[in-house]
Amino acid sequence: MRKEERYKGVLDWFQANVPVAETELHYANPYQLLIAVILSAQCTDKRVNQITPALFEAFPTPEVLAASTPEVVYEYIRSVSYPNNKAKHLVGMAKVLMEQFQGVVPSDVDELQKLPGVGRKTANVIASVVFDKPAMAVDTHVFRVSNRIGLTLNSKTPLETEKELVRHIPERLIPIAHHWLILHGRYVCLARKPKCESCGLKPWCKYFQTHPL
Repeated sequence: MRKEERYKGVLDWFQANVPVAETELHYANPYQLLIAVILSAQCTDKRVNQITPALFEAFPTPEVLAASTPEVVYEYIRSVSYPNNKAKHLVGMAKVLMEQFQGVVPSDVDELQKLPGVGRKTANVIASVVFDKPAMAVDTHVFRVSNRIGLTLNSKTPLETEKELVRHIPERLIPIAHHWLILHGRYVCLARKPKCESCGLKPWCKYFQTHPL
Protein backbone atom coordinates (compact mmCIF):
# COMPACT_ATOMS: atom_id res chain seq x y z
CA MET A 1 0.00 0.00 0.00
CA ARG A 2 1.37 3.40 -0.95
CA LYS A 3 1.70 5.98 1.79
CA GLU A 4 -0.78 8.29 0.06
CA GLU A 5 -3.42 5.54 0.11
CA ARG A 6 -2.77 4.86 3.79
CA TYR A 7 -3.13 8.53 4.72
CA LYS A 8 -6.30 8.90 2.67
CA GLY A 9 -7.87 5.79 4.22
CA VAL A 10 -6.99 6.81 7.78
CA LEU A 11 -8.13 10.42 7.39
CA ASP A 12 -11.34 9.45 5.60
CA TRP A 13 -12.18 6.98 8.38
CA PHE A 14 -11.59 9.55 11.11
CA GLN A 15 -13.66 12.18 9.30
CA ALA A 16 -16.56 9.76 8.93
CA ASN A 17 -16.39 8.18 12.37
CA VAL A 18 -14.90 10.85 14.66
CA PRO A 19 -16.22 14.16 13.28
CA VAL A 20 -15.66 15.89 16.62
CA ALA A 21 -12.31 15.54 18.40
CA GLU A 22 -10.94 18.05 20.88
CA THR A 23 -8.72 18.37 23.92
CA GLU A 24 -9.94 16.71 27.10
CA LEU A 25 -8.34 19.42 29.23
CA HIS A 26 -10.80 21.86 30.79
CA TYR A 27 -10.16 25.56 30.20
CA ALA A 28 -11.97 28.84 29.59
CA ASN A 29 -9.29 30.94 27.88
CA PRO A 30 -5.80 30.69 26.35
CA TYR A 31 -4.08 31.43 29.67
CA GLN A 32 -5.89 28.59 31.40
CA LEU A 33 -5.13 26.13 28.59
CA LEU A 34 -1.46 27.12 28.71
CA ILE A 35 -1.37 26.27 32.42
CA ALA A 36 -3.22 22.99 31.87
CA VAL A 37 -0.93 21.86 29.05
CA ILE A 38 2.20 22.64 31.08
CA LEU A 39 0.75 20.59 33.94
CA SER A 40 -0.23 17.71 31.63
CA ALA A 41 3.36 16.78 30.74
CA GLN A 42 3.79 13.13 31.81
CA CYS A 43 0.49 13.39 33.68
CA THR A 44 -3.07 12.44 32.79
CA ASP A 45 -5.61 15.01 31.65
CA LYS A 46 -7.98 13.60 34.26
CA ARG A 47 -5.58 14.45 37.09
CA VAL A 48 -4.93 17.93 35.68
CA ASN A 49 -8.66 18.62 35.42
CA GLN A 50 -9.05 17.71 39.09
CA ILE A 51 -6.63 20.37 40.30
CA THR A 52 -7.07 23.24 37.86
CA PRO A 53 -10.40 24.64 39.15
CA ALA A 54 -8.82 25.69 42.46
CA LEU A 55 -5.65 26.81 40.70
CA PHE A 56 -7.55 28.97 38.21
CA GLU A 57 -9.58 30.51 41.02
CA ALA A 58 -6.46 31.36 43.02
CA PHE A 59 -4.55 32.71 40.01
CA PRO A 60 -7.18 34.10 37.62
CA THR A 61 -4.73 36.17 35.55
CA PRO A 62 -1.05 36.02 34.54
CA GLU A 63 -0.48 39.11 36.68
CA VAL A 64 -1.66 37.36 39.83
CA LEU A 65 0.37 34.23 39.05
CA ALA A 66 3.50 36.26 38.28
CA ALA A 67 3.25 37.91 41.70
CA SER A 68 3.18 34.55 43.47
CA THR A 69 5.98 32.09 44.26
CA PRO A 70 6.67 28.48 43.28
CA GLU A 71 6.22 27.48 46.91
CA VAL A 72 2.66 28.85 46.98
CA VAL A 73 1.75 27.37 43.58
CA TYR A 74 3.17 23.99 44.62
CA GLU A 75 0.44 23.56 47.22
CA TYR A 76 -2.19 23.65 44.46
CA ILE A 77 -0.44 21.22 42.09
CA ARG A 78 1.34 18.81 44.44
CA SER A 79 -0.62 15.80 43.12
CA VAL A 80 0.63 16.11 39.53
CA SER A 81 3.91 14.67 38.29
CA TYR A 82 7.03 16.80 38.93
CA PRO A 83 5.17 19.47 40.93
CA ASN A 84 8.32 21.34 42.00
CA ASN A 85 9.50 21.93 38.45
CA LYS A 86 6.04 22.73 37.19
CA ALA A 87 5.44 25.26 39.97
CA LYS A 88 8.64 27.06 38.94
CA HIS A 89 7.63 26.88 35.28
CA LEU A 90 4.17 28.31 35.92
CA VAL A 91 5.43 31.32 37.87
CA GLY A 92 8.24 31.87 35.35
CA MET A 93 5.80 31.56 32.46
CA ALA A 94 3.50 34.18 33.99
CA LYS A 95 6.38 36.59 34.58
CA VAL A 96 7.60 36.35 30.97
CA LEU A 97 4.01 36.62 29.76
CA MET A 98 3.67 39.91 31.65
CA GLU A 99 7.14 41.28 30.82
CA GLN A 100 7.31 40.40 27.13
CA PHE A 101 3.71 39.87 25.98
CA GLN A 102 1.63 42.26 28.13
CA GLY A 103 -0.14 39.28 29.67
CA VAL A 104 -1.48 38.04 26.33
CA VAL A 105 -0.73 34.45 25.25
CA PRO A 106 1.03 34.67 21.85
CA SER A 107 -0.20 32.64 18.88
CA ASP A 108 3.20 32.09 17.26
CA VAL A 109 4.92 28.77 18.00
CA ASP A 110 8.37 30.37 18.27
CA GLU A 111 7.10 33.11 20.58
CA LEU A 112 5.32 30.58 22.78
CA GLN A 113 8.56 28.66 23.26
CA LYS A 114 10.09 31.70 24.96
CA LEU A 115 7.85 30.94 27.94
CA PRO A 116 9.34 28.76 30.73
CA GLY A 117 7.90 25.25 30.67
CA VAL A 118 6.79 25.55 27.05
CA GLY A 119 8.52 23.25 24.57
CA ARG A 120 7.60 22.67 20.96
CA LYS A 121 4.84 20.18 21.77
CA THR A 122 3.11 22.53 24.21
CA ALA A 123 3.51 25.47 21.82
CA ASN A 124 1.93 23.45 19.01
CA VAL A 125 -1.00 22.48 21.23
CA ILE A 126 -1.72 26.12 22.07
CA ALA A 127 -1.34 27.27 18.46
CA SER A 128 -3.59 24.49 17.22
CA VAL A 129 -6.30 24.38 19.89
CA VAL A 130 -6.64 28.09 20.69
CA PHE A 131 -5.69 29.71 17.41
CA ASP A 132 -6.69 26.91 15.00
CA LYS A 133 -3.28 26.97 13.32
CA PRO A 134 -2.01 23.99 11.28
CA ALA A 135 0.38 22.92 14.06
CA MET A 136 0.89 19.23 14.87
CA ALA A 137 1.78 18.54 18.49
CA VAL A 138 3.51 15.18 18.84
CA ASP A 139 3.17 13.54 22.25
CA THR A 140 3.81 9.88 23.09
CA HIS A 141 0.40 8.84 21.71
CA VAL A 142 0.82 10.62 18.38
CA PHE A 143 4.39 9.33 18.04
CA ARG A 144 3.38 5.72 18.76
CA VAL A 145 0.18 5.63 16.71
CA SER A 146 1.75 7.30 13.66
CA ASN A 147 4.56 4.79 13.59
CA ARG A 148 2.32 1.78 14.23
CA ILE A 149 -0.18 2.62 11.54
CA GLY A 150 2.61 3.35 9.08
CA LEU A 151 2.11 7.07 8.64
CA THR A 152 5.67 7.78 9.79
CA LEU A 153 7.64 4.58 9.33
CA ASN A 154 11.16 5.87 9.82
CA SER A 155 10.67 8.80 12.20
CA LYS A 156 13.02 8.58 15.16
CA THR A 157 12.07 11.80 16.96
CA PRO A 158 8.89 13.79 17.65
CA LEU A 159 10.13 16.55 15.34
CA GLU A 160 10.62 14.11 12.46
CA THR A 161 7.13 12.75 13.10
CA GLU A 162 5.66 16.25 13.18
CA LYS A 163 7.27 17.21 9.87
CA GLU A 164 6.13 14.05 8.11
CA LEU A 165 2.54 14.31 9.36
CA VAL A 166 2.33 17.98 8.37
CA ARG A 167 3.72 17.10 4.95
CA HIS A 168 1.00 14.53 4.22
CA ILE A 169 -2.10 15.78 6.08
CA PRO A 170 -4.13 18.55 4.41
CA GLU A 171 -3.59 21.83 6.26
CA ARG A 172 -7.28 22.23 7.13
CA LEU A 173 -7.27 18.85 8.92
CA ILE A 174 -4.06 19.22 10.92
CA PRO A 175 -5.67 20.76 14.05
CA ILE A 176 -8.26 17.98 14.39
CA ALA A 177 -5.88 15.24 13.21
CA HIS A 178 -3.73 15.98 16.25
CA HIS A 179 -6.69 15.06 18.47
CA TRP A 180 -7.67 12.06 16.36
CA LEU A 181 -4.25 10.49 16.86
CA ILE A 182 -4.04 11.36 20.57
CA LEU A 183 -7.49 9.96 21.38
CA HIS A 184 -6.90 6.88 19.24
CA GLY A 185 -3.70 6.21 21.16
CA ARG A 186 -5.34 6.90 24.50
CA TYR A 187 -8.36 4.63 24.04
CA VAL A 188 -7.73 2.16 21.18
CA CYS A 189 -4.11 1.87 20.06
CA LEU A 190 -2.78 1.32 23.58
CA ALA A 191 0.95 1.09 24.21
CA ARG A 192 1.13 -2.44 25.61
CA LYS A 193 -1.83 -4.11 23.99
CA PRO A 194 -3.61 -2.28 21.17
CA LYS A 195 -7.32 -3.05 20.80
CA CYS A 196 -7.03 -4.15 17.18
CA GLU A 197 -10.29 -6.11 17.32
CA SER A 198 -12.29 -2.91 17.81
CA CYS A 199 -10.16 -0.63 15.62
CA GLY A 200 -11.63 0.76 12.42
CA LEU A 201 -8.21 1.52 10.96
CA LYS A 202 -7.27 -2.14 10.37
CA PRO A 203 -7.51 -1.93 6.54
CA TRP A 204 -4.75 0.70 6.46
CA CYS A 205 -2.69 -0.25 9.52
CA LYS A 206 0.80 -1.57 8.86
CA TYR A 207 1.00 -3.05 12.38
CA PHE A 208 -2.20 -5.05 11.85
CA GLN A 209 -0.90 -6.41 8.55
CA THR A 210 1.96 -8.07 10.46
CA HIS A 211 0.00 -8.80 13.65
CA PRO A 212 -3.42 -10.05 12.46
CA LEU A 213 -5.97 -11.26 15.01
